[in-house]
Amino acid sequence: MKVLRTPDNRFNDLCGFPFNPNYTEVDDFEGGAIRMHYIDEGPSNGELIICMHGQPSWSYSFRKMISPLTSAGCRVIVPDLVGFGRSDKPSKRSDYSVSRHVNWFKQFINNLSLKNITILCHDWGGPISLRVVAENPEKFSRVIATNTGFPDSRGVPLEKSALLRKLLADTPALSFLDMIKTALKNENPKKPRTMTEQTQDAASGRDPRPPFMYWIRHCDAFPDFDPGDIISHWVNECSAEEKRAYSAPFPSEEFMQGAREFPSLIPLFPDDPALSDNRAAWEKLRTFKKPFLTAYSDSESQAPAIQFQQEIPYCSDPIIKAKLFSGLKLLISFLASGFNNIIWYLFFKRSSMILELVSLYLFIVNK
Repeated sequence: MKVLRTPDNRFNDLCGFPFNPNYTEVDDFEGGAIRMHYIDEGPSNGELIICMHGQPSWSYSFRKMISPLTSAGCRVIVPDLVGFGRSDKPSKRSDYSVSRHVNWFKQFINNLSLKNITILCHDWGGPISLRVVAENPEKFSRVIATNTGFPDSRGVPLEKSALLRKLLADTPALSFLDMIKTALKNENPKKPRTMTEQTQDAASGRDPRPPFMYWIRHCDAFPDFDPGDIISHWVNECSAEEKRAYSAPFPSEEFMQGAREFPSLIPLFPDDPALSDNRAAWEKLRTFKKPFLTAYSDSESQAPAIQFQQEIPYCSDPIIKAKLFSGLKLLISFLASGFNNIIWYLFFKRSSMILELVSLYLFIVNK
């Protein structure tokens, strides 16, 4: 496997990113090794939080959360997925798969002998993290799912696979802004849908094309794919220096293959070979009786959060509220540290919003 490594000088003097790099090696499954980068801050015996970034981002996206969490006594580890950040980048898109990402993350956890983990998984980091949680629940104490989902194509007939793949192939590769306008044109914010529900509607003819297909095609084929530019449109404020930092891991097109390929890896169609693993993971998550929190921004579909709340036991179990009360201080730290654009949807039934907000701190730091 040909592996690329972003030059270290690309990461010099990044805005608001003073953290020392750490590295461990994982198997490339072809007889070689891949170097994974991670941030490791805070006391070694502190409550452990792993923050998993999304696509096309990297550990830089959690920079404003690290110091408040370590100040609260937590140990914070933020890895870069293979193909992102300071981690090595296999040069071919065929080098990447969901299975490999899952196994790389498992190896990462084992290499560092991590346990009693609170996992905060964001965006496309969610499907990877949730697979690992489902397959190794004994290593995890809590889950926080932020703006993510876990599609399994339930209810989509297998015979619709060819139709859906043709829809994807026929989807134009638009610029980022045109993609957003087109993808959201027919979406009803009062009736949010998961990606699986979007697929169901397209397969039945109720929707001409699932909106997520525009994102897959943008990443796959739009010529001017710029992670920094993309992320600058997603956050409330992004300076020129922060935009440069988000693009730092990708000095040229050949370094972007993992970022471009990632959305295409998520098993969305009923004939996807990785789908059976997601469905098996859902079965295990339905028995995951540990705190599970959903935190979604006000501009993101709440449908995946609702699905988690309905299907994962302690995502709505009021018993958990009694265990979550040491959290107001850390909640304030979260909100003050750059997550001010997040509405924390803490979906514990039969409780007030104030109670739910107070619950977050204990959720993270109390067993």
